[in-house]
Amino acid sequence: MQKTSEVLKLCILFRNLSDNDVVNILNTTNYKVSSFSKGQIVATEDDVCSSIGIILEGSAEIRKIYESGKLVTIDRLKPGEIFGEVIIFSSMNKYPSTVVSTGETQIMFIHREEILKACKTNTKLLTNIMELLSNKILTLNKKLKSLSYHTLRQKIASFLLEEYKKQGSLNIALDCTRTEMAEQLGIPRPSLSRELINMREDGLITFKGRSIKILDLISLEDTLFD
Repeated sequence: MQKTSEVLKLCILFRNLSDNDVVNILNTTNYKVSSFSKGQIVATEDDVCSSIGIILEGSAEIRKIYESGKLVTIDRLKPGEIFGEVIIFSSMNKYPSTVVSTGETQIMFIHREEILKACKTNTKLLTNIMELLSNKILTLNKKLKSLSYHTLRQKIASFLLEEYKKQGSLNIALDCTRTEMAEQLGIPRPSLSRELINMREDGLITFKGRSIKILDLISLEDTLFD
């Protein structure tokens, strides 16, 4: 119980809740903990989703698998992170993607009705859920904005400008690999590398490892309107 509550405190749903609050929720909520081996499917696209899943141990990926066999990783989940939180409150409550365990993983599942019951007795939990859903909407809006850009350079420039605003520095420290960055932007990894090199040659940026420095902020912003 103690280890579980410690992991749950990493989860946005339980942010700012006291240890007693977390323990009380666990004691009064019906939930299920399931174990999955590496490569095991947790949920398949179009499965009905009636519970949120919280990673307690291990890791998982949210993948879009196409009929051609092509696979795109949409998100990677580590302990404390959740999935299904948007779907369970939707009238279209089916998984839009497949969830796959990428290690020896334990996942806590809490049914929609149990979440609603817990929210009635703990307003902090309700506030956290509302914040989470609001953040998801904002993130979706950013992705839609990125899709509106037509060129690779515009997509990369938009990403870098968002990070510049977030970090408040022209020296941007990425928290993702190039492959993960390419997946976020919806572009091939080799194409991302080539365009970053082109942008460096044009004097817009310089980069090394996971660090990217914006050299010409005005020109980078102008890229979005080309």
